[in-house]
Amino acid sequence: MSDATIESATEEAFTIRGPEQEMAELGANVAAAADLSIDEINPLNAHLFREHRWQDHFARLRAEDPVHFNELETAGRYWSVTKYDDVRAVDGDWKTFSSAPGITLGPKVIDRPDGGPQLTSFISMDPPKQTEQRNTVRSVAAPKNLRNVEPLIRERTISVLDSLPEGETFDWVDTVSVELTTMMLATLFDFPFEDRSLLTRWSDVVFAIPQPGGIVESLEEKHAEMIGCIRYFEGLWEERRKNPGDDLVSMLVHGDATKDMPTAAHLGNLLLLIVGGNDTTRNTMSGSIYGMNKFGDQYDKLTADPTLIPTMVPEIIRWQTPLSYMRRTANFDTELGGKQIKKNDQILMWYVSANRDEDMFENANVIDIERENADRHLSFGYGVHFCMGSRLAELQLRILWEELLQRFERVEVQSEPERVFSSFVNGYAKLPVQVTRK
Repeated sequence: MSDATIESATEEAFTIRGPEQEMAELGANVAAAADLSIDEINPLNAHLFREHRWQDHFARLRAEDPVHFNELETAGRYWSVTKYDDVRAVDGDWKTFSSAPGITLGPKVIDRPDGGPQLTSFISMDPPKQTEQRNTVRSVAAPKNLRNVEPLIRERTISVLDSLPEGETFDWVDTVSVELTTMMLATLFDFPFEDRSLLTRWSDVVFAIPQPGGIVESLEEKHAEMIGCIRYFEGLWEERRKNPGDDLVSMLVHGDATKDMPTAAHLGNLLLLIVGGNDTTRNTMSGSIYGMNKFGDQYDKLTADPTLIPTMVPEIIRWQTPLSYMRRTANFDTELGGKQIKKNDQILMWYVSANRDEDMFENANVIDIERENADRHLSFGYGVHFCMGSRLAELQLRILWEELLQRFERVEVQSEPERVFSSFVNGYAKLPVQVTRK
């Protein structure tokens, strides 16, 4: 792919000032939910998530305005959907609410000429095209493949946990969560193992909001790093075209629905798989440690009875909700929750709020590892876009806790975590802990 084509393919995706950046520029210390009128509440502000103060804002919306209108210069009209039943209804109706224009709140919908190079992925498509491309790679998480990969996941988990220092504080995010998920991701891609840290970096950069001292400091820096990602995968692409294997890159290169796609479209799918396989699992791993410390009675219960791990896993995924929202776009005028939605309005399905809906989950803000309906959470989405890697994520979290409980009396959080600056990725940048071995 030529330099000009690469530039064109990434220019629109990574150099436009977006709504999250516009909201972030309003500054930190957003007023408490109780001090705002309902019209003033806008949960998109990334400062609310970095400061871990989003809960009350969503509680107000669920109680008073569950289909909530906002408008921004960069995004135009959009709606925050915050109740469980409404989020599920939107996610399950792809004919009314399309994924094709994008999955995060984006610039105002405009008519674009067809045929230009764009970074797209099957999560930003509707059936039947979405189904065809998704089926190309879904076998990687088939039950047979999960059984085959389980011994490798356990071996690596044991190795990482056995290497942890005792009696000194270290960062759980970098030492455990990032290491385990990046090794798994490198295996799925058959990515050069010595370069696996690049996968973590690219995953962080994709949704990073440029800011001084941040993951990236400018849109130009973000653009340059994404071009580096494309260049690297372009080499892997050509290699797998000649020497295919059982990895995700080879599946996309040789799949019936994807083999004739332009390179830029392939790379959109690769970025989707990088983020989907990295951000979600690593933040749930970190969230499980933070959450079990926050609710120590549940940690005690789990330590006393490790057979509760299979019910703990979906409850942690519900409580953490690693991706806060997904966007849809209205295909035509419609009604939702008594509100009139116009064609091309953007709709944000706030999974992080739906998973705290008291009408679905009693005492939703607490972790209950014996919660009977925890598996009804929406962290993996619902409908045609239900996360195809959900079982792999659950497997990784289950193995982590099986091996952790065998080795440690406790993994103790030493101070509040540093959180990711994003309203899309609900994650942890650092989590200081100490371990006490048995």
